[in-house]
Amino acid sequence: MKLWQKSGNDTAEVDRFTVGRDREMDLYLARADVLGSLAHTRMLAAIGLLTETELADVQRELKAIYRDMESGGFRIEEDVEDIHSQVELLLTRRIGDAGKKIHSGRSRNDQVLVDLRLYLRHEIYRIVQGVERLFRTLQGLAERHKAVLMPGYTHLQIAMPSSFGLWFGAFAEGLVDDLTLMEAAYRVCNRNPLGSAAGYGSSFPLDREMTTELLGFDTMAYNVVYAQMGRGKTERVLAQAMSALAATLDKLATDNCLFLSQNFAFIAYPPELTTGSSIMPHKKNPDVWEVMRSQCNRLLALPNEIAMMTTNLPTGYFRDLQLLKEVLFPAIQSLEECIGMADYMLQHIEVKTDILNDPKYDYLFSVEVVNRLVLDGVPFREAYRRVGMEIEEGSYRPEREVRHTHAGSIGNLCLDKVDALMEEVLNRFGFERFIRAEAELVR
Repeated sequence: MKLWQKSGNDTAEVDRFTVGRDREMDLYLARADVLGSLAHTRMLAAIGLLTETELADVQRELKAIYRDMESGGFRIEEDVEDIHSQVELLLTRRIGDAGKKIHSGRSRNDQVLVDLRLYLRHEIYRIVQGVERLFRTLQGLAERHKAVLMPGYTHLQIAMPSSFGLWFGAFAEGLVDDLTLMEAAYRVCNRNPLGSAAGYGSSFPLDREMTTELLGFDTMAYNVVYAQMGRGKTERVLAQAMSALAATLDKLATDNCLFLSQNFAFIAYPPELTTGSSIMPHKKNPDVWEVMRSQCNRLLALPNEIAMMTTNLPTGYFRDLQLLKEVLFPAIQSLEECIGMADYMLQHIEVKTDILNDPKYDYLFSVEVVNRLVLDGVPFREAYRRVGMEIEEGSYRPEREVRHTHAGSIGNLCLDKVDALMEEVLNRFGFERFIRAEAELVR
C-alpha cells in the first residue's frame, strides 16, 4: 500500500517500471528524511496539529530510526515505495495513529525536495573537506619543490622553463576557483523548500521560518512554486560545480600519465601505486590516474545529462525528476573518490631533480637569452632575430640561470597569497550552522 493509494490495487509491471532504482537511491536520503521529519513534526506541534504527547512519541521513534540508519540496520522493505513511506510505516507500527499525522502540511514533493537539499549540502561539505586536503598537499609540494626546474610546454613543444613549484601550485590555485563555484552551488542548495507541499502551499498555518531555523538553512525558498521549480535546477547547478572540479582533476591526471612515461620521466611512484603488464616485465602503468581521467570525463558530461532530463518540463512536479537521483548520486560518490585518490597518489609522488641537464632542453632557455640581450639595450625584435639565427646556425648557447621574480613566477610563487584566497572561500561556506542544527535535532 502506497501513501497515495486509496485501495490496495496495484500493477506489478507499472510498479517495477516507475519505482525503478528509487528504493536503492532513497537510501542515500534516509537520514535526511528523518531530519526533515524531526523538524516538521516539531513545527506541527507548535501550530497545534500534534499534541505534546504525540510529539514526544514521534520524536523518540524518529531518533531511534535515525540511530538504526547510523548503525546500518535500516532498509526499505520490498513492497514499500520510497524512504518517506518506510519512515511513516515504521512510526505507525510503533506508535499508532500519531505516526499517520506526520504528513500533515506536506507532500512527498516538498519532502523529497528537503531531503535532497539536506543530503546534497552534506555531500558538498564532504567534497569541500576533500578538496581542502588536496589543496594542502599541492601547496606543500609546491613549497618543497619550488626550486626544481622542469620543462614548460605549449603545443606539446618545449617552450620555456617551468618548475614543479609552478606545476603543483597551478592546480592548487585552480581548486580555489573550483570551490568558488561550489560555494555558489551550496548557496542555491541551502534554502528551505519545506512547506511548499505539492508546489502550491498549504491551508495549514505552517511556520516555515521555524523549520528553516531548525534545519540550519541559510534562508527559505520563499515562493512555493519556485521551491518546486528548484528540483532539477539545484542538481544542475551542483553538477556544474562538480564538473569544474572534475576538469581540474582530469588535467592533473593527464599530466601525471604523461610525466610518468619514459619519454618524459619527470616523476615516479612507488611500484605498489602502479600496475604491470602480463607480458612486459618493465611496465609501470599509471592505472589510477587513467581511471580517474575517465571518471572525470564522465563527470564533465553530468550537467548536460541533467539538463537534457529536465528540459521543456512545465511548471510543477513530474516523475521524470525521480531519475535525477540515479545520475547524480553515483556521480557525487565518484567525484569524492577521485579527490581522495588524487590526494593519496600525490602524497607518494617523487620528482626528478635533474631533468634540464639533458641537452634537448637547451632551447627552453632561448627566451632567457633574448631577455638578457634586451636588458643590455638590444631592441626586442633584434634580440629575437639574433637568437633565432644562432639557433638555425647551430651557434646558440643557453644561459641556464632563470631570473623570474615577478608575482606568480618561478621565483615568486605567492603561495601565501593563494593560501589566503582558499581560506576566504572556505570561510564563506559557513557549514557550522547546519552541523549544529542537525546535531540538535537528533540529540
